[in-house]
Amino acid sequence: MSRRVFITGIGVVAPGGPSRDEFWKLLSEGRTATRTLSLTDPTPFRSRVAAEVDFDPEAAGLSDRQANTLDRAAQFALAAAREAVADAGWRDTCAPERAGVVIGSAVGATTKLEEVYRKMSRDGQLWDVLPEAPTALYSYFVPSSFASEVAAEVGAGGQSGVISTGCTSGIDAIGYAWELVQDGVLDCVVAGATEAPISPITVACFDAIKATSTYNDDPAAASRPFDSSRAGFVLGEGSAMFVLESEESVLARGAGVYGEIGGYASRGNAFHMTGLTPDGRELAGAVTAALTQARVAPENLDYVNAHGSGTKQNDKHETAALKASLGAAAYSVPISSIKSMVGHSLGAIGAIEIAACAMAMRHNSIPPTANLHDQDPELDLDYVPLLSRQQRTDTVLTTGSGFGGFQSAMVLTDPNRQS
Repeated sequence: MSRRVFITGIGVVAPGGPSRDEFWKLLSEGRTATRTLSLTDPTPFRSRVAAEVDFDPEAAGLSDRQANTLDRAAQFALAAAREAVADAGWRDTCAPERAGVVIGSAVGATTKLEEVYRKMSRDGQLWDVLPEAPTALYSYFVPSSFASEVAAEVGAGGQSGVISTGCTSGIDAIGYAWELVQDGVLDCVVAGATEAPISPITVACFDAIKATSTYNDDPAAASRPFDSSRAGFVLGEGSAMFVLESEESVLARGAGVYGEIGGYASRGNAFHMTGLTPDGRELAGAVTAALTQARVAPENLDYVNAHGSGTKQNDKHETAALKASLGAAAYSVPISSIKSMVGHSLGAIGAIEIAACAMAMRHNSIPPTANLHDQDPELDLDYVPLLSRQQRTDTVLTTGSGFGGFQSAMVLTDPNRQS
């Protein structure tokens, strides 16, 4: 059995605004939410910029327990899941055993793990850290706690789990949830991704491999995908959650939809932990497979939401992959990277980008690539610089690329589109 799967609810906690509508307003206006790092002391680091979320757990409706003990990433996930469920009007309309949760995260509860370890070990001076361990430490250690918290929040008693595939975790989590509904395992899934990685260990990790931007004196323009002067990505944080439902569930309750997930595919490059093949063949393979599943010809795409991290090698790799998979259509389809505005939130960004795609379809508006003033002449596609573009947007491709060689693609379509 292969069933159609629709997005009926969206929740977003992102830099620039902790709600779906604030997120879309930032994107549509082409504003950036990158700034000088404030969640940890920026002084020791090579890259001192970040895309941070202005988040208030109390304002988000979290309980005292949730606000005081959960990792920041788990708090993001709960807030986004609440917004998605409310948006879908979904709660209690799906039998608990037919509802599930799938969460993507690359680094789990990094923030709390590091915070607690530093406290217990006196900043690493002691080996004996156990006597002061808080009872919540175990939940920081196992990323599955994210799925457990969300499942309890939304009353989902069916299959739940966590997907961790680096920077493609978000798109892969939604892809897995799509397959669960497609195959009839579940009728409704709350799916998405969450990440709160802005801590000393994470900043130091990316400093070590020189992957992050050093435009410390100009934080708002630090993320520059496809620009000649690009110098790496800006670390971000956030969450996006979705309610995915089978066609039968949508029809039974007369739910509104943002779009249909038409196709999803993932490939690995089996090449290098951080390096990319110059021809982009793995990402091209994922794109082709996703388009084939969705029965969409490249020339019928209205928009490509690119991974567009702003590193020298990624933007070249992705441009090559799009040319290989889309052929001549690569030169005519609008392409943009929202990482220029909300940074790169590692495992969460794929889900946040899917939210951008769904909103682009709803508003028939393509978000721009901010800070793109001097396009790299080697990158010769239409990257929608600086300003959003109004046009009919019924069919969208989103791509993801992650350390470890993970390459993923997903196609969203308007269910009323003409094939």
